[in-house]
Amino acid sequence: MTTVLDPTSEVRPAERALLQRPRSLDGHVVALLDISKPRGDVFLNRVEERIVAAGGAVKRYRKPTFTKPAPVDLRHEIATQCTLVIEALAD
Repeated sequence: MTTVLDPTSEVRPAERALLQRPRSLDGHVVALLDISKPRGDVFLNRVEERIVAAGGAVKRYRKPTFTKPAPVDLRHEIATQCTLVIEALAD
């Protein structure tokens, strides 16, 4: 069992089951979400290269600031346009 802690100080954390990883990236659109911390884009550039080489498509997104959750409209855009998401946390 994996425990994931939510840094948003929930009083009662929601329990979520882990989803199965896809067998391949063929046919998938992967959202790369840069949270606006320094050098996150450097990490995501390399991740994008690997995803494309593995047959996936990539869409890039960026939060306005790392200090707050992604805006609802950004989350909606990602959810409706992509099948997978990778979030960059780097300094």
